[in-house]
Amino acid sequence: MKRTILLLLASIAALVVADPASAQQAAASEADLAKQAQNPIASLISLPFQNNTNFNMGPNDRNQNVLNIQPVIPVNLGAVNLITRTIVPVVYRPDLVAEAGGTAGIGDINATFFLSPSAPSPVTWAIGPSLHLPTATDDALGSGRWSVGPSVIALAMPSNWVIGVLVSNVWSIGGDQDEADVNSFLLQPIINYNLANQWYLTSVPVITANWNAAEGNTWTVPVGGGFGKIFRIGSQAVNGSFQAFYNVEHPEISIGPPVGGLPPEASFDAVWTLRFQLQLLFPR
Repeated sequence: MKRTILLLLASIAALVVADPASAQQAAASEADLAKQAQNPIASLISLPFQNNTNFNMGPNDRNQNVLNIQPVIPVNLGAVNLITRTIVPVVYRPDLVAEAGGTAGIGDINATFFLSPSAPSPVTWAIGPSLHLPTATDDALGSGRWSVGPSVIALAMPSNWVIGVLVSNVWSIGGDQDEADVNSFLLQPIINYNLANQWYLTSVPVITANWNAAEGNTWTVPVGGGFGKIFRIGSQAVNGSFQAFYNVEHPEISIGPPVGGLPPEASFDAVWTLRFQLQLLFPR
């Protein structure tokens, strides 16, 4: 009798483990997590560490590194969600006129406060103010100005796709009056295609414009993309991705204030950019 009971329990356990429905549900859950991770205004707490290395800057082809620490915290307020997105840049900026040396520290912090309808919709959208804080630990790493402006995002997720766009513009409203005025634009297309086993293809360039720059030095336009994957370290869900961009349009000289959490020289004469990101995910 005891042997029969053990065999029965073993059979039930085997059925549970091999249950196709359970496996499909788990796979669906991971696929949904992948889409949430690719949605900047998802109801998902996350902590991205995004490292950008900008190559061939200035006459001496120096390289710059910007590590953006970008916590995203959504709060449900009933009919709407408040999503706070903060960018804290940790910067190494080379001395562009020398073959060695540079400045390291914290750049200007950017904080955006999005309001988004909490009800499900085929198109997710959000709007809110974007605030740039003059928090740089060295004058070379920031604008020295308080800046504010609107930020808008719209996003859809048909089938395996996550497609959207983020647009913002900020103007200086205070700070060091000896520093240049800020009038900076950011356009960030979001294109992801999800594959099997939580792999995905991605292209999320950061296109910027400094409206106060001299003619011919206004735009930085990167083109490129890469790949990513959702995986786990123990029980911790992680989104890892790698992208490479070539700047088909870029300034030739130093032209002023930071845009999108990057310090002033983040795009000056940079030809190539490599971006590596690890994003800790905390699904509810």
